[in-house]
Amino acid sequence: MARSQRPNSGPSMILRALRAACLLIVAAAYQCACAAAPRPLLTDYTHTAWTERDGAPTGVTKFAQGPDGWLWIATPTGLYRFDGVRFERTDTVHGHRLESSNIMALTTAPDGALWIGYRVGGVSVFRKDGAHTYAEGGGLQPVGVLHIEAAPDGTIWAAMRDGVAVLAPGASRFRYLGPESGLPALGVFQILFARDGTTWVGTNTGAWFRKRGETRFSRAWPHVTLVWLCEAPDGTIWGNDFKQGYYRVHTTEPAAGALAAPEIEGYGMFFDRQGAMWMMHPDGLERRLGPNLPDQRLSKEHGISGPFPSTRFEDREGNLWIGTQRGMDRLRPNRLRTVAVTPQLEFPALVSGPLGQMWVGDYAGDLWRFDREGRISREVAGKLTASYTAPDCVLWLGGMEGVQRRGRDGALTAFRFPDELTGLRVHAMQQDRHGALWVAFSAGKGVYKLAGGEWSKAGGVPDLLATSMAVDAGGNVWMGHLRSQVSIAGDGAVRRLGVDQGLKLGTILTLHADGKAMWVGGENGVALHRDGRFSALQGERNEQFRGVSGIVREPGGDLWLHGADGLYRIARADLNGWLNDARMALAFERFDAQDGMQGHAPQLRPVPSLKRASDGVLWYATAVSVGSIDPANILRNRLAPPVQITAVHADGVRYPLADGHVTALAQGTRNLQIDFTALSLSIPERVRLRYRLVGFDRAWQEAIGRRQAYYTNLAPGTYRFEVIGANEDTMWNTAGATLELAIAPTFVQSGWFTLLAVAIGLSLLYAAYALRIRYLTQRMQERLQERLAERTRVARTLHDTLLQSVQALLMTFDAHSRKVEEGTPERTCLDQTLNLAEQLLAEGRDQIMGLRTPSSDEVLELTLGQFGQSLAEYWPHAFDMQVEGSPVTLRPDVHAEVYAIAREALFNASRYADATRIELGLAYSASKFVMRIRDNGRGLDAIVAAAGQRAGHWGLVGMRERAGSIGAVLDIDSKAGAGTDITVTVPGKMAY
Repeated sequence: MARSQRPNSGPSMILRALRAACLLIVAAAYQCACAAAPRPLLTDYTHTAWTERDGAPTGVTKFAQGPDGWLWIATPTGLYRFDGVRFERTDTVHGHRLESSNIMALTTAPDGALWIGYRVGGVSVFRKDGAHTYAEGGGLQPVGVLHIEAAPDGTIWAAMRDGVAVLAPGASRFRYLGPESGLPALGVFQILFARDGTTWVGTNTGAWFRKRGETRFSRAWPHVTLVWLCEAPDGTIWGNDFKQGYYRVHTTEPAAGALAAPEIEGYGMFFDRQGAMWMMHPDGLERRLGPNLPDQRLSKEHGISGPFPSTRFEDREGNLWIGTQRGMDRLRPNRLRTVAVTPQLEFPALVSGPLGQMWVGDYAGDLWRFDREGRISREVAGKLTASYTAPDCVLWLGGMEGVQRRGRDGALTAFRFPDELTGLRVHAMQQDRHGALWVAFSAGKGVYKLAGGEWSKAGGVPDLLATSMAVDAGGNVWMGHLRSQVSIAGDGAVRRLGVDQGLKLGTILTLHADGKAMWVGGENGVALHRDGRFSALQGERNEQFRGVSGIVREPGGDLWLHGADGLYRIARADLNGWLNDARMALAFERFDAQDGMQGHAPQLRPVPSLKRASDGVLWYATAVSVGSIDPANILRNRLAPPVQITAVHADGVRYPLADGHVTALAQGTRNLQIDFTALSLSIPERVRLRYRLVGFDRAWQEAIGRRQAYYTNLAPGTYRFEVIGANEDTMWNTAGATLELAIAPTFVQSGWFTLLAVAIGLSLLYAAYALRIRYLTQRMQERLQERLAERTRVARTLHDTLLQSVQALLMTFDAHSRKVEEGTPERTCLDQTLNLAEQLLAEGRDQIMGLRTPSSDEVLELTLGQFGQSLAEYWPHAFDMQVEGSPVTLRPDVHAEVYAIAREALFNASRYADATRIELGLAYSASKFVMRIRDNGRGLDAIVAAAGQRAGHWGLVGMRERAGSIGAVLDIDSKAGAGTDITVTVPGKMAY
């Protein structure tokens, strides 16, 4: 049941009024105590300290920074330079050596020159085109320099131990300001050029000044030692008394009897660009914001690098640098403003106030209205774990024992938990379209509804922990659970979404309605639900946006996420691109501990951890703090970082850099290392560097976590190395730095060696080819000789055995046949048998003759001529041979096949054509070799000519196969009764 807390009448009313008055007094006292508490310096700045263990210089005497971006650091033991990442002690500047390592004074001039004053010695100036040291020959006595300052007109002023010396623009010598100037000759420590044109000099005897247009210095008041002068934003000059006191300096003496007394304690006063006063003390640094505001301090308790700060400097990006006796410190203005509160917040919960302000409660305290400076007023007493602000400005607050309703008039009504929920905490709250309040509890008790002052268990909702809630455009209540599950409760029904719909975020931490879509943040990333599916965000450089428990979409379209790794901003244009193509990687901006965030987004409750106030300021909560950022006024670094190439190492040898390029590397250089840097000192951890070696790289490479480029297996040639850089706000220096490199080849890498190697290789290949051809030719000749010898042996054997035996048989049969009477059938049969045997003997003799015919690599026209003549001796026909052109030896394989074709053709013409004349023609030319065999015999039958062969005979087929094997063309022209003409044509490139 509801328990109203409205005031009643009667004695109870008086009691309540007294109680309220007491509470107001206590609250006022508490607020005054909070206001009086010193504001921590590190809520506005991020502090980084370096000591000698980090390689930082100690006992710093001066800082300086020129247009090149380097932070130059002077110490009694040497000169250092710093790029935000690495300290480098150097004995040279622009390649020119220092006169001494004991440095007292340091400054940069508007032209970029670096001026160095030695503790014992003179002054040196360093420029890219040269260096010069001023000592006795330059008008200075080498007694030591305490301070150097460049005047607005370019004049260089040096506070020497023996007076003030000036170097006019274009002059070659320093000139001391003598007694005529009005200055003391000794005890000069500092020179200050005020904004009104007055020149101030701090000495042991006080401050001296010379107004614009005057020629002499006058002594200022008070007449005490004033050695560390400083100009305030209002033009006031302050001077330190060499102790712990600062005096206000006047150009005229006050009325008689006025006492000179220091007004501020400390030393090393300076004012930053925002006009805030800073003061050094032996134990640290102090920032003074105003007369009625608490001071801020940086001391040993806050991690300062060491005691006795000695010098300070504000760089071009707005960072403050402090030198101590043990190291260096940097104070960088935070982009995120953490609210400093006492006592410490314990799991703070953000609450949207009725008018859009930001209220903050936590597990340990009450609900307070906040501004960016801290608590303003207590609004509701009691601990808080979850809240919901209705559209009608009614607040619902979930605590440890119940839920409170705060009406628009401020009246509170309490609703205690049901008995079964006693001791549990509220995780999330949301009001549906009917006005019922949905409340999620811990310990797996599920979700309850509060309607009409009565609690009831929400039906259909799983008993899983509901970590967050939201209402979509249709009035449905969304609830996030464990294991990538979401429940959506509508009118009388609850549906579930999860992995099947593309949701893979693990535990759901927050829900945020965006029109008809719903953003979901979880431990494993962020997804958007639209058109029935979830699409997961994927950032550039594989960013997953993990642990997001707060999501805000600004009216302008930018998306903000608060997660385990910081606060993310995704610009509207980039988000719209992703909405059109969910596969693209999103560009984003991240704010984290480097920007002043303390802790990370809560990973369970209270959520959401990110809210937007009515003034447009975004508020975020971590486990122990709340902070804010104004998206319309984010502190930006508009200076693109200077980019420099600092070193070149090739095959282990370091090469000097001259005018930004190396003329030539050693012959045969294979391995290369190039060191480079980008001079952005604010957040060097976020500096981005891209490089490429033109002539080797096809695209830009990004150096992640390093400032070196490595190359191996480089070939000789000319290369151009290019590097560009961007600061933490992605301001790119696209001009970057370049370096021309030339690698000369060794003899074995030269073109002549390549040509020689190619020539030798071709020669070896040709020699191997010639040897191979010679070997193959020899083998072919051996095989031909073997074949010829075998054929001769077979022919001889056949002639000496078979043919001789057959001849003897024929003679025997002929003798016996003569004894048989002629005309008888027996005689006729014997004569026919003997005729047939003689024909067989003749054919056998012909075959033996073919076997004995040579087919070696002898002269073709000679062997074929002999073969033709031998055929003419057996059969009654004439033989003639004609040779055209100069005979050329044919390739062995071509010779063998042409000879075989000619032999077959000549034999067929002689044996079967019944020709009276056979002609053989051989024609040699560069383009082709032609062999032609003609006869005037009976020619081929029409059937044989059409079929290309005679049934059961393979002579013509063999001739075509032989011609094809050597790439020749075989033509046969024959007509019945008109003879036969056979032509073999071999292309010249295949014949010879």
